[in-house]
Amino acid sequence: MGGLHLHLVIAGASGATGRLLIDNAVAAGHTITALVRPGSTFDAPNGVRMLEAQVTTDRELTLPDSTDAVISTLGKRSYDDTDPVCTAGTENLLAAMQRQGIHRIVTVSASPVLRSGAGEPWWFRRTVRPMVRRKGPNIYADLEAMEEVLRSASSFCDWTILRPGYLVDKPARGHRLVPQANSIASVHRADLAGALLEVVQNPDTCRRAYGVAPHSSKERA
Repeated sequence: MGGLHLHLVIAGASGATGRLLIDNAVAAGHTITALVRPGSTFDAPNGVRMLEAQVTTDRELTLPDSTDAVISTLGKRSYDDTDPVCTAGTENLLAAMQRQGIHRIVTVSASPVLRSGAGEPWWFRRTVRPMVRRKGPNIYADLEAMEEVLRSASSFCDWTILRPGYLVDKPARGHRLVPQANSIASVHRADLAGALLEVVQNPDTCRRAYGVAPHSSKERA
């Protein structure tokens, strides 16, 4: 990707995490293309290009030729949504990347997707985690399928998956990455945005999945 200045395409740019990510990326001096739905009312910051496309259905999606990396914050709007938003969107993003020779993508998943429950205490794996998965079966099935799509693209794609736990809309407090494991602490959305920007610039995170945790594992709020 060369250097610290990147051209980042951010899918799901109009969502809560996408907006924070754009703010962070602009502040860091990156070039940003916000990928939004046609007719979106998203108010892009100065200097941010908008690209309108229905990423979940557009099989002929074309990304800017100068793209260095894609960051996807796609997600379902409700528990009842049965459309494969993350899976289909990621498939179309990967197809465009392969056609255009773009190799780097970072995506947001969720901690319940890690069925082993690595990093979680036994009581959490036996009580809380099953309850969470029962509440959102459509969400986690979609995210599991999305992760499999990414792994199957490893021949041409340098992917990284972040699996935050419960997201809260609070200011950043600092984060750490937990390799191949979960944290049961809540995650401030601003910290997730910071983590996405951190890993996209770090080639050591390629083809790996991480939990996101606060600096102190004792923090919960």
